[in-house]
Amino acid sequence: MGLILHSYSRHVLRTMLPVITVMGVFTTLVCYVIVDYLGLKPNEFPGTTAVHSLLGIVLGLFLVFRTNSAYDRWWEGRRQWGGVVNSTRNFALKLNAYISREDHETREWFAKMIPNFVYAMKEHLRTGVQLSELEAVSDTFLDELKNIKHKPNKVSAMLYCKITELYKSNKLSGDQMINIDKELKDFTDLIGACERIKNTPIPYSYSMFIKKFIFIYIVTLPFGFVTTFEYFTIPTVLLVSYVLLSVELIAEEIEDPFGRDINDLPTDELAGKIKDNVREILL
Repeated sequence: MGLILHSYSRHVLRTMLPVITVMGVFTTLVCYVIVDYLGLKPNEFPGTTAVHSLLGIVLGLFLVFRTNSAYDRWWEGRRQWGGVVNSTRNFALKLNAYISREDHETREWFAKMIPNFVYAMKEHLRTGVQLSELEAVSDTFLDELKNIKHKPNKVSAMLYCKITELYKSNKLSGDQMINIDKELKDFTDLIGACERIKNTPIPYSYSMFIKKFIFIYIVTLPFGFVTTFEYFTIPTVLLVSYVLLSVELIAEEIEDPFGRDINDLPTDELAGKIKDNVREILL
């Protein structure tokens, strides 16, 4: 019962309410004209559910493919963010082993900059990085980022520069630098994979065809049922419309998994978890 009355169910219903209302009025009008006004009987107006049954099978296959394609994008995004969690932990663990406990300044710098990359990444995949979420590591840090278009790249570049600086000052050996380089490369690969998901939507023509197919199906549905179900056609059409439209709506939401919708990935929580993990390791 809790799932049926969940806030998201109400959100879906509110989103589709205008379309459902229009379909209800349209179906009622069809029923009135055919059943009451014209008084047509099944032999005079031979509506049939056979055509819609066959079309329903085809439409179902399209919707399954549509939903699976959207879910694959959502799951691929979750896999990449799982990689972010693992790479940041590995990076922090290696730094913890390589950097002296007495070098508090360097350890604190990395404890801030690693989460900075993650927070910049999650907002970069949305509408733009919120500088207020980042921790300043110098007086000019936030000013340097203001005019940068790809802020995660800038943070990653600063991490590379810091590692190179530690190597030149003999605080890291060549082997240690090579070991750390893997995680730094992973950061770039991971955000690139997420950008590929965000910037490569499902082809517009395919999505539009599905919507047209659903529209034609539900608009013609009353004519197939009216002489058999009469006014019971109204709840039948509304139920079918709700099911088909809600599946398409869910597919639209999860095909871009980096936003703030209830179905999107919990990147805010993951970023907070990474920040806590890194600080616990390095400080």
